[in-house]
Amino acid sequence: MSGAQGVIEGITENAIVIDHTTTSAEVAAEVSQALAEKSVAFLDAPVSGGQAGAENGKLTVMLGGNEEVYQTVTEVLDAYSQYHRLLGDVGAGQKAKMMNQICIAGVVQGLAEALSFGQKAGLDCEAVVDVISRGAAQSWQMENRHKTMLKDQYDFGFAIDWMRKDLGIALQEASNNGASLPLTALVDQFYADVQNKGGGRWDTSALLTRFKS
Repeated sequence: MSGAQGVIEGITENAIVIDHTTTSAEVAAEVSQALAEKSVAFLDAPVSGGQAGAENGKLTVMLGGNEEVYQTVTEVLDAYSQYHRLLGDVGAGQKAKMMNQICIAGVVQGLAEALSFGQKAGLDCEAVVDVISRGAAQSWQMENRHKTMLKDQYDFGFAIDWMRKDLGIALQEASNNGASLPLTALVDQFYADVQNKGGGRWDTSALLTRFKS
């Protein structure tokens, strides 16, 4: 919670804090409690959509907190998001973001494996993706990342260092609540492999590099 101390010390009562940090539900609860002691409302509100979503005002926001407080700030959220929703009490937004990152990790790994398979099978992967992206295999990752992956371009996007931080939070929460995340734990280690070869700041789609000699 150390990063929030300046805000907590300087804020005036009756304000509302919307926190877009991705962190643990426990930290969100701690910050909310500290602000409540100063009569300040709090919403934990992690986002999805990456740099492009932020630049284009197309973020998706997952929120936790009080319904009345949420309704007070909907017009503010509308200014930079394409969709937002209150999902429960404080901490619910963070737990939803964990689900988001769990899903992304599995999808990116599947896409990396498919592209590696296609290349080794001698297929025109661009043509194959054009076909399968029109069916059940379609995903945001496929649509937005397959071309750069095939060109070995990763110097952009959501960094692996950040993804490992987020997956670590999700794995810790799973340890606390008894959920089983075997695929997430495995992909987290695959990301560690990419970090170890100097790719910590590469986009999460760099999982494909693990299949390259």
